[in-house]
Amino acid sequence: MRYAISGTVMQTVAIDLEPGETVYSQTNTMAWMNDAIDMNTHTGGGFLAGLARTFGGGSLFVTDFTATGAGHVAFAPRFPGTIVAAQLQAGQSLICRKETFLVAEKSVTLEIAWQKRLGAGFFGGDGFILQKVTGPGIVWLDLSGEVVEKDLAPGERLLVHAGHVGVFEPSVGFDIQMMRGFKNILFGGEGLFLATLTGPGHLWLQSMPIINLAEEIGRYLPGRTDGGGSSGGLAATGAALGVAGLLGGLLGGSES
Repeated sequence: MRYAISGTVMQTVAIDLEPGETVYSQTNTMAWMNDAIDMNTHTGGGFLAGLARTFGGGSLFVTDFTATGAGHVAFAPRFPGTIVAAQLQAGQSLICRKETFLVAEKSVTLEIAWQKRLGAGFFGGDGFILQKVTGPGIVWLDLSGEVVEKDLAPGERLLVHAGHVGVFEPSVGFDIQMMRGFKNILFGGEGLFLATLTGPGHLWLQSMPIINLAEEIGRYLPGRTDGGGSSGGLAATGAALGVAGLLGGLLGGSES
């Protein structure tokens, strides 16, 4: 198996498979493939397994791509971002936001990662129900915008706007704390809570959460007066169609 990641803002990953090799993805991520690839869409372990995956923000179905000859298949995220390839050893795991999983070798398992602290779930939005990928094998993850990697020492803490948390090792503790300062809460625009990441471990942060992109585009919807966009004509129609497609993808299950 060989792969190549191409592009800058809208990346793709192209994978060359030997006969019999298989990768799988959640639905609606395949970009192109040759005729030596056999597709097989299924629930990935039964209906209950598929249903559990939807609770973690994934799709009810997954698709296997198996090479019957010299196979070639490519995958593309649905939003601007960076594709990260992680080679996992047997039993090695990563905790991912629900929209980051793109494609993986068949030997990699994808499941829900429940957080131990209820506060992370109630106030962290996507923080309570995350996805966990476990090796052996390669997994390709899609993070929104640019990626910043950090290593946290034991006990070292990093406070992060929850939307910027992308992927982290299981050894990293994840919790939520309230924003300090009354004026910060009212006028800072960062919300009530911040994610607290505690080392040791490695983590990947993303520079452009999808919800931020959706909100920014939404400022230019027809009828809005705060974004300076046109309220009619072709510009407004194009903006409306773009946002409709964007939000449709966000609400449709698989978000990457």
